[in-house]
Amino acid sequence: MKPEHLKFDPHNLRYTGVIGTGGIGTGKFFVLNGNHTLGREESRSGHFLDVRDYCKQHIILHYILTLLGPSFSVIPIGRLGEDDIGNILYDEMKGDGFNMKWIEKVPKVSTLFSFCFFYPDSSGGNLTTDNSASAHVDAACIERAIPDIKLLGTEGIIMASPEVPLEARKRLLELGKRYGLFCSASFTTGEIQQAVQSGILKNVDLISLNMDEAAAAAGIQSGKTGTEIIVKSAVEKLQSHNSAIKAAITAGKQGSWCWDGRRLNRFPAIKTAAVSTAGAGDAFFSGLLCGLALGIHLFDAQQLASLVAGLSVTSPHTINKEIDRRSLKAFLQASEMTFSESVIKILEE
Repeated sequence: MKPEHLKFDPHNLRYTGVIGTGGIGTGKFFVLNGNHTLGREESRSGHFLDVRDYCKQHIILHYILTLLGPSFSVIPIGRLGEDDIGNILYDEMKGDGFNMKWIEKVPKVSTLFSFCFFYPDSSGGNLTTDNSASAHVDAACIERAIPDIKLLGTEGIIMASPEVPLEARKRLLELGKRYGLFCSASFTTGEIQQAVQSGILKNVDLISLNMDEAAAAAGIQSGKTGTEIIVKSAVEKLQSHNSAIKAAITAGKQGSWCWDGRRLNRFPAIKTAAVSTAGAGDAFFSGLLCGLALGIHLFDAQQLASLVAGLSVTSPHTINKEIDRRSLKAFLQASEMTFSESVIKILEE
């Protein structure tokens, strides 16, 4: 972080802190030789990419911490293994300025790890451990943080992201709603229907989804339906479970849509030379929360989120550590797009 860039007056913030949960871990990226699909018993050569991979909670909270600065409390809830990876991540997060009081190291359990493999044509897959420390985050872990949740109250944000059990996220959102925090969440394609059916949405003020996740929420196939139909269908479905919910839906190069409870707004993607799109959706979610913490309208926060996501893909790593307000301002100026006065002012302070 660059403290000289972080000069927000805490009195100007609509919210003063965030408490989140979600996966904390890392991964490796491996490129296979040959485009033919890997056989069940086949051995194949390849090579690792020099990429630093992070998990969802870490990505989302990193940008909030960097952009809003030390006057804004960033409190993750999660579990790491008592292993080399866990120790490295713990030290990195602590050094960056995260409040680590609710991060627990669990002995004899590994830290969340993903193995991403790619073919030369850029297709590929992902293998993720299902017995990691993150899988052991439960309601009891969440309830330990009740004193901080109560302390933030109406000046706080709840952020519930995937890679920890749904029940833990549900409990965090319940507590957030009970104590008056602004509650935000994201879900994977595979779990969104379960989330909808569980009643979790009644405690969500803002949901952030990509197009596949939105299609799954609406119960339609994304590959056979236009994006506008998916967006409108998803918003209708979400509203049927929570009439006050706000929503953000991203679609890569097609841009994003935000529903503020009354209107639907589309903002185009910012053209840039993408190195890797991994983590872009989490960066967008983070940018939204930054904008809302600064008290700007959701549609203006959507613009800020588009800047954060657009700049994030210029790095091969899933967290672009070059992002701060100075780099976002330069990215905005180079984009030749029109931005609101609120966003321009934020980046000039």
